[in-house]
Amino acid sequence: MSKRANVFYLEHARVMVKDDRVIYLTEFKGGVDRAFNIPDRNTAFLLLGKGTSITDGAARKLAESGVIIGFCGSGGSPLLSAVDVVFLPPQSEYRPTEYMQNWMGIWTDDAKRLDAAKFFLNRRLDITLDAWDCDPELRKVGAQISDVLERDFRSKIKRATDTGQLLSAEGTWAKELYATLARAFKLDDFAREEGRKSRDGVPAIINSFLDHGNYIAYGYAAVALYALGISFAMPLLHGKTRRGALVFDVADLVKDATVMPLAFSMGTQRAKDQDFRNALTESMQKAGVVDTMIETIKQTFEKAR
Repeated sequence: MSKRANVFYLEHARVMVKDDRVIYLTEFKGGVDRAFNIPDRNTAFLLLGKGTSITDGAARKLAESGVIIGFCGSGGSPLLSAVDVVFLPPQSEYRPTEYMQNWMGIWTDDAKRLDAAKFFLNRRLDITLDAWDCDPELRKVGAQISDVLERDFRSKIKRATDTGQLLSAEGTWAKELYATLARAFKLDDFAREEGRKSRDGVPAIINSFLDHGNYIAYGYAAVALYALGISFAMPLLHGKTRRGALVFDVADLVKDATVMPLAFSMGTQRAKDQDFRNALTESMQKAGVVDTMIETIKQTFEKAR
């Protein structure tokens, strides 16, 4: 699953099977329908936006190929005030059992779960540092993560004795990253406003891109967890009763590295939603985020032994 190349987002289309192939139909000028193939064996997940439908035959064939189907709002990722993305994981193929069993061994042990959460946060930091160092747009504006900020975050992770302290350290880290990017892009009035309409102008665009990009990251995280057969109900940091909790933990591994910088760089350019979405999915594909997520989870098992 982690090696699959394609993520599809469709609007105003009908997904169906024709000649034993999964295709989608869209209407072009003059009322003529055109068909496009969906390479189901090389697709990780399929998002269906407004005006879409899918036949039972297409759902069955996608399930056989292990493709996750998600219904979503306009633009591929609804705001928090809209309907949540609803994933339809195929049930005709069983997932591996070893990873879920190993995860249970970590999750039910308080000490191991805390160590795993610390490992996730350290990996998140490492992934972010590597990505920022290689980002030409960030180098151009002089956006760098200071050694002081890195040492402070690592120190807080190491000293933490419970999840609350880790969440506090995480919150401070994210706040400092926003401040770093705001200074670099000369946005003195930027404030993170999640899940609601913010002020007009560039800050509003950036906040919209951040929300949008985070939902896309959640989709990749859902794919990684599905591939390993691990339930999203057993998180390391997010609330145990929060829907999709572990999805958020896994998505956080890459959000600082991919979503945040791109939201600022394209937001200041007043880019369109479609352009941001295209750039983000391309960036995530190049970075191999699903591979990163899956490998981090597997490494967590090794650390817990």
